[in-house]
Amino acid sequence: MGIRTKIAKNVQPHLEPGETLQAGFPAQGGINPWWVLLTGWILFIWFSKFMIIAVTDRRILLFKASLVATGKPKELVGTFPRETRFGPTSGIFGKIELGGKRYYVHKRFRQDLETADAAAGTAATPATA
Repeated sequence: MGIRTKIAKNVQPHLEPGETLQAGFPAQGGINPWWVLLTGWILFIWFSKFMIIAVTDRRILLFKASLVATGKPKELVGTFPRETRFGPTSGIFGKIELGGKRYYVHKRFRQDLETADAAAGTAATPATA
């Protein structure tokens, strides 16, 4: 079972009745992922915050996750307006902001970001809501 399928299944209990999941993907907060790759220091993993971002037709949900179970939400830490856009990202670890905090999304999930932005409509609200 792929990570997107796991996320879709595991966030369902957190959705309101009739709410539809449009996209779900893992993200990493805290330290820039390049430091982990470039230094090889395993300790940096402990300073990383593993998250799940679930985008629905009504809102954006931000969950804590763990390194071991990146597809299973542990705790809801924030909700954001659905009009929030992630904006264009680039590079292997694209940077996005939610609630004034920076998160990194691997390029493998860039299509999920673009899908979420397209479904947000024409609103151009920056993702710092």
